[in-house]
Amino acid sequence: MEFNFNIIYEDKDVLVVNKPAGMICFPEGDVSNEEKTLIDELIKERPELKNAGEQPRYGVAHRLDKDTSGVLLIAKSDETLDFFQKKFKNREVDKKYLALVVGVIRDEQGTIDTLIGREKKGGIKQKVYFPFSPDSKGKRNAITDYKVIESFKDYSLVEVEIKTGRKHQIRCHFTYLQHPIAGDNLYGFKNQSCPEGLKRQFLHAYKLKIKLPNGEEKEFKSDLSEDLKKTLNNIK
Repeated sequence: MEFNFNIIYEDKDVLVVNKPAGMICFPEGDVSNEEKTLIDELIKERPELKNAGEQPRYGVAHRLDKDTSGVLLIAKSDETLDFFQKKFKNREVDKKYLALVVGVIRDEQGTIDTLIGREKKGGIKQKVYFPFSPDSKGKRNAITDYKVIESFKDYSLVEVEIKTGRKHQIRCHFTYLQHPIAGDNLYGFKNQSCPEGLKRQFLHAYKLKIKLPNGEEKEFKSDLSEDLKKTLNNIK
């Protein structure tokens, strides 16, 4: 599979790209060494990106799931990477997503505030844990705000803003609401409906606002990819 990278923004400190679906950001424990990663493909064209961070992540400041597309920041130096990581840790980054979920959400907007942790030891799937339950120890707080943009017969298009950056947070939280992300094979329910032609989870990081090392606040945007636009047209 060939991947074409759309560069959204670039300066001496940072590279902002539109991550394509179907590609992991950097190798992790559950990924084979043969699989193409975003950072490795970028380094082929920009060897200087090896100057930031450490292998295999290098300067990738945050992660998007393999089949999630959208705005991704890559730092060009250790100093910039450290700067961005502190911004994310201190929740000084505005991250918004577009998601198509199964079913019609009754409330026009809301907040999901739970504990999240691995479903079982050694697995990648996350689940919601209830406070004070015996197995909630060590689980991390996760906060997701959402707003319904448009409702269809069997689906809802929502704008999602995450206040924390837990692994699979959005996917886990909407399954908890009984409205899984359309096309999500890992978190979806058995025999749940899926729009015709949708081959991956409908989740797109479309907006990110952050202050750069030069002191300037920037907002980066990414339009829905063609496959997701087609999915919306098919269900209207």
